Amino acid sequence: MDTNKNSYTIIYATVMVIVVAVVLALAASLLKDRQQRNVEIERKQMVLKSVHLAKDAEQAQDKDSYIEQEYAKYITDSSITKDGKELVLYICNIGNGQKFFVMPVRGAGLWGPVWGYVSLKDDYNTIHGAVFDHKGETPGLGAEIATSHFANQFNDKKIFDNSGKFVSVKVVKGGAVEGNPHQVDAISGGTITSQAVEDMLFSNISDYLEFFSARAKKRAEAQAAAQAHAASDSLSVTNPMENN
Repeated sequence: MDTNKNSYTIIYATVMVIVVAVVLALAASLLKDRQQRNVEIERKQMVLKSVHLAKDAEQAQDKDSYIEQEYAKYITDSSITKDGKELVLYICNIGNGQKFFVMPVRGAGLWGPVWGYVSLKDDYNTIHGAVFDHKGETPGLGAEIATSHFANQFNDKKIFDNSGKFVSVKVVKGGAVEGNPHQVDAISGGTITSQAVEDMLFSNISDYLEFFSARAKKRAEAQAAAQAHAASDSLSVTNPMENN
């Protein structure tokens, strides 16, 4: 074939385009499974971190296997339905009667999405733990939401006030009031990202309120019934002195 002809150039270019396309498609196919697995491992690790588990993941000889085993041991994937919409809810059973409910949360930060996981104790009010991450917040500023220093502030905070009203947790610029169970410190220089976390928590947790309120009511009724039964039993015990 005459390589100086236009037809040769066209054929050569066409073949090269096809070859490159095939190579790229093959590479994408081969990498897809691994990419999906990486996403799953990251999700599972964040869920575990929200309940203070998998602390040794980074030191594990096989990190992925360690996370998979810890997740299978403690976490159950579940969901609830609200207004026809399915909401993901993870249930964590530690043992010794300890149970936590983990909610995924997602919102919009300054430069991109922010997300995380928040776990509640089985009083359906107290936050057990939280973990957050982001796509493009500013390093040293908004990106600090991904640090344990920021996330640990949420431990033992309350989402309902004393009257039973849902108030979530506020991320306060200038610092939370000491001892306030509904406030944490905002990030210095990361005001917009801090507000994004506050809005994200309020919006996402709100979707689960009906479920948590129903569970809390049932729990209170069970406790009241148990107390009434115990009181009844104590009254029915005969005073030994009466038999003398």
